Amino acid sequence: MVIKLNNVSFQYENQPETLSGIDLEIAPGECVLLCGESGCGKTTITKLINGLIPHFVEGGVLSGTTAIDNINIAETEIYRLAQYVGSVFQNPKSQFFNIDADSELAFGLENAGVDPAMIRERLEQTIKALHIESLMGRNIFSMSGGEKQTLAFASVYAMNPDIFVLDEPTANLDADAIELLRQQIIKAKSEGRTVVIAEHRLYFLVDLIDRAIYIENGKISKIFSANELWQLSESERISMGLRSLKKSELLIPTVGSSTDTPDLTVENLSCAFDKKEIFHSLTFSVRSGEVLGIVGHNGAGKTTLTRCLCGLHKEKSGIIRLDEKVLKPKQRQKSCFCVMQDVNHQLFSDSVYNECLLSSPNRTEEEIDKVLQAFDLLPFKERHPMALSGGQKQRLAVATAVLSEKKVLIFDEPTSGLDYRRMLEVSGVINQLKAHGKIIIVVSHDFEFLNQICDKVYYIDK
Repeated sequence: MVIKLNNVSFQYENQPETLSGIDLEIAPGECVLLCGESGCGKTTITKLINGLIPHFVEGGVLSGTTAIDNINIAETEIYRLAQYVGSVFQNPKSQFFNIDADSELAFGLENAGVDPAMIRERLEQTIKALHIESLMGRNIFSMSGGEKQTLAFASVYAMNPDIFVLDEPTANLDADAIELLRQQIIKAKSEGRTVVIAEHRLYFLVDLIDRAIYIENGKISKIFSANELWQLSESERISMGLRSLKKSELLIPTVGSSTDTPDLTVENLSCAFDKKEIFHSLTFSVRSGEVLGIVGHNGAGKTTLTRCLCGLHKEKSGIIRLDEKVLKPKQRQKSCFCVMQDVNHQLFSDSVYNECLLSSPNRTEEEIDKVLQAFDLLPFKERHPMALSGGQKQRLAVATAVLSEKKVLIFDEPTSGLDYRRMLEVSGVINQLKAHGKIIIVVSHDFEFLNQICDKVYYIDK
């Protein structure tokens, strides 16, 4: 099916125009990358293709037409569009409706009224085609981030759509999970499906995409063939705000012995959920003015570790010391600030400015404005946090951490959904915090980012 956007412009309610005069045609079976800096309009284009705009986004101003073949998306019911277009979002949890994998895989087909015998046949085909036997019969909440993303893709694949729309699908995935997603896209493409993917991580798309659409300030600025994209010079890539075109290797030493007295020590730490051990006997230390990276596969327990360190999850055993004093969970809550992997869980206020004030009531407006300026958020000072793009929300959460004045700052995937320039901004701020003597722990799969900020790394294995 041909996807065609004809002179499309869109403006979210009470916001500047997001897209302006978009003309784009995507042929059947093409794999097309939407790239550009955070907030440029990539996600908005995906919402136009899958029908979320205008059917679910209220109050926006839309002009121009978006169609697949001769079907005008704005004039077609969303349940009919779902027969042709399947979507995989950045956060797979936002598209789950069940608590077990088997039910989730069948959910879309059941809603479409497919005959039960056909559902069983389609599920068997999906499980075999995508090699997801290990996910069946499992509780979704017990899965790692990579497994959830795999299930989200599989639930869409089971619906047998002609078009796949993927929005930042690798934002929180480790290298193995990214490779699995790559193989899933290759499978869909080999079957003649059209794939539209909005992404900042680019290296895994080598030899996979047919074209790259570079979007700048809501307009299509350049269209590259696959070869033209991969042949960009480093200076060209950086000037466009694109992430590395090559897979990054971690170049930082692992945690070792030190003669200096550490300020934060973790000794033989173990954590469990519902009596199931997540990790055990973790031991490491961090000094003031030092950045420790925590790395490991999806599901190894990295996020659980961050929650334990900041007092949101009680340890099964072990000791956490700050300045040689053993801290209980409530004491850790007062000393640590954590930027969560899903920042939607920690944005509470009705404006960007008030969100900053909530985390730092004693800060002056001038101080808050200075931090917002550093993260390119000052123009959005009065905007509701939930009206920001994913990358802007991420930067706002990091800004609140900077303003909090707590000694221990913990960042869980702080560059999720960020372009190259915004990644450098976060790197620069973390290096400033380091210079001010903060204790900083960063959980990330983003080796390009970790290489710029970390003094050492600690590996957690399953």
